Amino acid sequence: MPSAVPDDGLSTQQRRLRPALIVNTGDGKGKSTAAFGTALRGWAQGWSIGVFQFVKSSSWHTGERVAFEALDALHRETGQGGPVGWIAEGLGFTWTRRGGDLDAQAEIARATWGHVRELMAAQAHRLYVLDEFTYPLLRGWVDLDEVLQVLAERPGTQHVIVTGRRAPEALCELATTVTEMTKHKHPFDQGQKGQSGIEW
Repeated sequence: MPSAVPDDGLSTQQRRLRPALIVNTGDGKGKSTAAFGTALRGWAQGWSIGVFQFVKSSSWHTGERVAFEALDALHRETGQGGPVGWIAEGLGFTWTRRGGDLDAQAEIARATWGHVRELMAAQAHRLYVLDEFTYPLLRGWVDLDEVLQVLAERPGTQHVIVTGRRAPEALCELATTVTEMTKHKHPFDQGQKGQSGIEW
């Protein structure tokens, strides 16, 4: 039970149908991991899931992508769970590499967001995971004011999870849930490389 029930006249059922906007931010590990955990719950409820990775490349075969593609195949074969759409068109963290093509990365981010915007207008998915979406917002590749308006006015019960460091304050203010992952310790700081099953 919630600690406080607002006097807004809404029923429990009406409150359960309110769309969630969840922001997972901070320097700690686990932002995308938490988002995909929620997506698993949604899949089990039969929801249509849309995953949009704004930085990760389609050539990166991550464990979560392999798992969700298998779940999508299971849905198509048996009807269990829900359909899963997965778009990963990023070029990686190009701004950390010498010679990285930032213009191309920005163009891809804008195109991906345009696709998300159209799908939301059509209520195509019940849950959207906008993975590492804070980076295009912070770099100005996608207009923050437009994003806020689209998210605020999205029709129906469409849940959205945004991940990435340094989430803009305006996005956090609009969100229904904001979680900041705080890093206390990470093996990368001691020179450890990413590990299969842990990082991908």
